[in-house]
Amino acid sequence: MRDDPAEAAYRRALALITALVTLTGVLWAVLTPAFRAPDEPQHVNSVLRVAYGGGWPAAGKALVGPAVDAARDQAALTTDVPGRHLDREGIPAFVTVPPTLDAERGMVTRENALADAVPPGTSTRAMDPEAVDQMTQHPPLYYAVAAGVLHVTGTAEARWDIQLLVLRLFDVALLLPLPLLTAAAVRRLSGSRAAALVAASFTLFVPQAGHILGSVTNDALVTLSGAATAYLGVRVLTGDLRLRTAAGLGVVVGVGLLTKVMAAFALPVVAAAYLLASGPRPRRVAGALVAGGTAFVVGGWWWLRNLLVLGAVQPVGIPDRFVESEPEGLWYFLRTVVTSLTRSFFGNFGWLELRLPDAVFWTAAVVVAALCGLAVVRGPARRATAVLLLQPAALWCGVLVNAWPDYSAHGWISAVQGRYLFAGLLALGAGTALGLQALLGGRLHRAVPWVTGAAAFAAASGLAYGFWGFYQGSGQSVADAAARWAGWSPLTGVQLALVGSVALLVGVAAVVAAARFTRATPISRTAPSASTAEHTTAAAATPPATAASSGGSE
Repeated sequence: MRDDPAEAAYRRALALITALVTLTGVLWAVLTPAFRAPDEPQHVNSVLRVAYGGGWPAAGKALVGPAVDAARDQAALTTDVPGRHLDREGIPAFVTVPPTLDAERGMVTRENALADAVPPGTSTRAMDPEAVDQMTQHPPLYYAVAAGVLHVTGTAEARWDIQLLVLRLFDVALLLPLPLLTAAAVRRLSGSRAAALVAASFTLFVPQAGHILGSVTNDALVTLSGAATAYLGVRVLTGDLRLRTAAGLGVVVGVGLLTKVMAAFALPVVAAAYLLASGPRPRRVAGALVAGGTAFVVGGWWWLRNLLVLGAVQPVGIPDRFVESEPEGLWYFLRTVVTSLTRSFFGNFGWLELRLPDAVFWTAAVVVAALCGLAVVRGPARRATAVLLLQPAALWCGVLVNAWPDYSAHGWISAVQGRYLFAGLLALGAGTALGLQALLGGRLHRAVPWVTGAAAFAAASGLAYGFWGFYQGSGQSVADAAARWAGWSPLTGVQLALVGSVALLVGVAAVVAAARFTRATPISRTAPSASTAEHTTAAAATPPATAASSGGSE
């Protein structure tokens, strides 16, 4: 059967918003200077170690190989970018270093990819942290897949900057499903196409997501795992109690667990989804057992092994990096951690050195929190929304709890970064969209082009801020900064301009498609109530089908 005009318009708008999210990640991948993302040299080093058969040493027993060590020097990583929030005395400026010529950039080969093994009984705790690759404190799944990407693309032996770009684009590919899963989850919960499009655009309002997920990091796979977990959790909450759905839920949680411990914070969502789902209790119990058992078989075993063999869930793999100081009390800890976590969720680029203004990230945080709260209180799927929001809430609390012991014992605050919350991006996008639906009701479809335009503007502003902060020195022109960017990039200036032009065209097309969706959508005077939305989506799941297949939603 041919789609009705509103459904066709919805699909076009969703496709273009998804393309814009993906291209924003691509732009960050080519904009961010080499290794100017948290722990990127170590992430690349671990990929190369796996690619060249170096295995997965115990935590704290892996060193950075000669290839990555030389690449950091050629990338001028020990300099300060012009937009850094605080210039360091005695540290040269990035803009004063001439870009390393392409012909002078080192090749990664079998001869220089691997570091020497750490002799048995040798501790790396007193070594320079830059010499140690702490990534073996995590499971190896992301690095094994990324190593496979290098082999498949023929770049396992290549210039280091080419390898870096390939790996960054691999992470962008992992970002691509996020807006689609977010839209599908929200449409299933609310029956609203408009709310689904708003939710799909959420990531564009978080410039840090494009920056981090356009770099080399295991957070990319954890983010995808968290989004897939949340989407399947929505299916369970709306009545999909099939065992294959439970098995799929277990697989995506297990993939996350075989990537990083942050995936464990999705487990409360899984448990709550089966506890609160409508349906016979035996089927809910069976689903929960299948999901939990599958998650353990795929990835949960890693953490039990750590506990039994090493005596810790996650061993520490990096040397001490901070000077002992006296803790300044609980209020100082909370103020510092909450501010740092919020800032680095929305925009703290590079190695947390290029900060968005306080007013920007606090305003964004208040808006998201208010709309998520409104979704829980007045939204069309209150209970399901509350379950989804358990994921980012658990991650947020987990970061605070994890940071406290080092602070109370040594006075330093570490491991506080907003990227640790990215596994909850789908939940936050859903909560924001459902809150806006509760606020605007049937008028939400009129707001879709405005939200899409605002999202595109937010993404462009974040990129512009990164361009300025990374490349444009004091008193220098935009042309000077653009030339510097092209000089450091593995791409030519023409290629960079082409990528930017395509992204600009897709952004304009997305806003136009959103406007056409609004014109094609029948006016609804009221938003669905919570009971109506939950009843509708539960019915849509038996027999299994998604609300997205319905042509009658807003």
